[in-house]
Amino acid sequence: MIRAGLSPLAWLDDVERQRRADGLRRSLRTRPPVGAELDLASNDYLGLSQHPAVIEGGVSALRTWGTGSTGSRLVTGNTELHEGFEQALAAFVGAESALVFSSGYTANLGAVVALSGAGSLVVSDALTHASLVDACRLSRARVAVTPHRDVAAVDRALASRSEERAVVLTDSVFSADGVMAPLRALHDVCRRHGALLIVDEAHGLGVRGAGGRGLLHEVGLAGAPDVVMTTTLSKALGSQGGVVLGPAAVRDHLIDAARPFIFDTGLAPAAVGAAWAALEVLIAEPWRARAVLEHAAELAEICEVPERPESAVVSVILGEPEVAFGAAAACLDRGLRVGCFRPPTVPAGTSRLRLTARASLTEDEMSSARAVLTDVLAARR
Repeated sequence: MIRAGLSPLAWLDDVERQRRADGLRRSLRTRPPVGAELDLASNDYLGLSQHPAVIEGGVSALRTWGTGSTGSRLVTGNTELHEGFEQALAAFVGAESALVFSSGYTANLGAVVALSGAGSLVVSDALTHASLVDACRLSRARVAVTPHRDVAAVDRALASRSEERAVVLTDSVFSADGVMAPLRALHDVCRRHGALLIVDEAHGLGVRGAGGRGLLHEVGLAGAPDVVMTTTLSKALGSQGGVVLGPAAVRDHLIDAARPFIFDTGLAPAAVGAAWAALEVLIAEPWRARAVLEHAAELAEICEVPERPESAVVSVILGEPEVAFGAAAACLDRGLRVGCFRPPTVPAGTSRLRLTARASLTEDEMSSARAVLTDVLAARR
């Protein structure tokens, strides 16, 4: 029975109490412009968000084009800067074309929904990013979720389909544990069944592949006619925004059909300018991609993680949410900021510290990280 006068949001009090009891309450943490802590939590893998050339790239675009793009890209928000960056990034990763969106999230929504739809099948890895999960929900397609990195399950899903069109979704590097997708095997299955492969390279660009060109490039799939790449500009390139890369026909179709592109305001020119400048730094300094993996390997050794990291992410599983949260808090108390992943981001019983390596870490910073992590983890194992 509905009680008159009861607030329609009263149920939120019960939800919050349960979250607190489960150790899953989240809160925003404000940081100053220059943090006092050593940062092993951000996704600034190449250390470019504070690079002078990248800052100048954003400032120059700001002075030239103004503070905002002023409209959707189909109206007034498309500039020479947007299209020049698209061409430069596509050439770098080996794609035929690129299309910039306002975020990596909207790039995934736009690509998946516009390239699937009613009467098609979408096959998605169980641990794909939330943006791909939401894209599946919006696609109006039949969705099959397959176990993590299970190529045989993808093969079965495609073989048993009745739909004419099919799309397979995966991250190239999975964000919670940093492991790589079996892209060559997935592509072989997709090609055998006439399916399109969409790969989110958010955590691969700038880290994997020759000079940071991504995992698709590393495994020889760059520019494949049946592969679409999505990525974000907010991680290795230190800026903001998202991109879909692939055949020119895909770009043309997304301009006509991708709602997050058509109806969203275009990415601010300053973000485009900064991302382009970051790309130029990466091209000139390919050592940054190698340094990320070297530092990740050292962090894994410090934390006694047995597997050598395949990306910038080092996942230290501690079990229950309270243990992981307490470890992260203890690190912060000693001047080290680390990530803390708890359910529903990761499965129950696998709450963890998530460390992210950065190309620009110094020897002194690595020594400081070693001292803190060794002590904090020893008290919790």
